[in-house]
Amino acid sequence: MSKLERYANLTAVVLPFAAFAAAIVLLWNRAVGWTDLAILSGMYLVTALGVTIGYHRMLTHRAFDAARPVRYTLAVLGSMAVQGPVLDWVADHRKHHAFTDEDGDPHSPHGHGGGFGGALRGLLYAHMGWLLETQGTATKRRYARDLLEDPGMRAISRTFPLLVLLGLAIPFALGFLLTGSVAGGLTGLLWGGLVRIFLVHHVTWSINSVCHFFGTRRYETDDMSTNVFWLALPSLGESWHHNHHAFPRSARHGLRWWELDVSGLVIGGLEKLGLARNVVRIDESRVRERELAA
Repeated sequence: MSKLERYANLTAVVLPFAAFAAAIVLLWNRAVGWTDLAILSGMYLVTALGVTIGYHRMLTHRAFDAARPVRYTLAVLGSMAVQGPVLDWVADHRKHHAFTDEDGDPHSPHGHGGGFGGALRGLLYAHMGWLLETQGTATKRRYARDLLEDPGMRAISRTFPLLVLLGLAIPFALGFLLTGSVAGGLTGLLWGGLVRIFLVHHVTWSINSVCHFFGTRRYETDDMSTNVFWLALPSLGESWHHNHHAFPRSARHGLRWWELDVSGLVIGGLEKLGLARNVVRIDESRVRERELAA
């Protein structure tokens, strides 16, 4: 990782955190307006889905397929979540599955020493520390060849900085249009832009840290992945992470009726609209077989 990349990642971590702290100060003794909350919610949903169903389930694991306009749109939305260019993200995540919780895993919380200190170091590394060391270093020719050979995906990956700016310009524009004032645009930028990035970041990073350390397991897998129920809603279903490692290609991560998986529901909706095809579903018999074998 170059110094420029390290500084860019550090900025992407620190700036949204500073904005979140500023937003708390601004909220002292007053309530956030419905306009800002609506922009925050909308931008959170579309950019987080860009990561969960675009970057992750479709592009990394091929849990479903879609026409190029849909694929490219999801890749653009995922880029606006500010978690790295699509080629980097996919390559890193495929490498994570190839070396889960072993040497070579880009962001495992394990293997950082014993005792409480080692556990704390591991959790911090998996949550954010890896962004300053191994993020974006997986060999794309090895781990993301299919996307590297797609001119559209290469273009989206190259224009990542512009897409980050677009993800900030949209909430500003929405705030300005809905309130008719520059002040409304700036608060829209604060909440729907920077605070939203902060929230999406830390929920996503919690899958790398929390969901490989705390939680429950029901299958025999060669890793330490876990399911964490209280992260299911904010992560849009990604926190059924142990299920995902047991069945990586499944379009649904929530494998039981009570396991809320918003991303899986959205994929099902896209399929009904003809926007998703070849959706991978795991037979109930296979799920039960793995459970009984554990």
